[in-house]
Amino acid sequence: MIKIVGQKVVLKEATHQDLDELYYWKYEEKEQEAKKWNGPYIPEPKITKEEFLKSWEKDSQIISNVPNTLIIFAEDKLIGTVGAYWVDKNTNWLETGIVIYDKNYWNGGYGTEAYKLWIEFLFKSTELHRLGMSTWSGNVRMMKVAEKLGMKEEARIREARMVDGKYFDAIKMGILRREWEQSLIG
Repeated sequence: MIKIVGQKVVLKEATHQDLDELYYWKYEEKEQEAKKWNGPYIPEPKITKEEFLKSWEKDSQIISNVPNTLIIFAEDKLIGTVGAYWVDKNTNWLETGIVIYDKNYWNGGYGTEAYKLWIEFLFKSTELHRLGMSTWSGNVRMMKVAEKLGMKEEARIREARMVDGKYFDAIKMGILRREWEQSLIG
């Protein structure tokens, strides 16, 4: 069982109890504030808890012993997830992301620390060449977090996302292994 302990957060693999709580945050919590920032341009149909559990177990690892998602805890409370998926196995390229569902933990450094721990874990546990992330120009906080962790803006696709009837740019950011390694020295 993977468990990564930071100063503010703990990342760990999900238990069945964690999955119940995660299902609540993703589909049942009334306000759904996180969905206003985490890909609000991608429709996410509600699925049953059984479908959610099956999908979780089906694609649970990036490679052997490296899960595609870890749960974020702060003060012994589930607040979000970090995740990754393959863009291209031939070039060792993963896309990564983070969602803090509990808005009480926004703007307090919890997401930055969790995302940093996740990036470190992925680079240390694999032979990955690059990690990327995608967002939209309205999610300024996510772009600042990625930049703070050494990611560079690599692409801006103008007015490619629509949120609340307005166009926003699609943003792609990334970091190469050598840039991450250099940040450890400097």
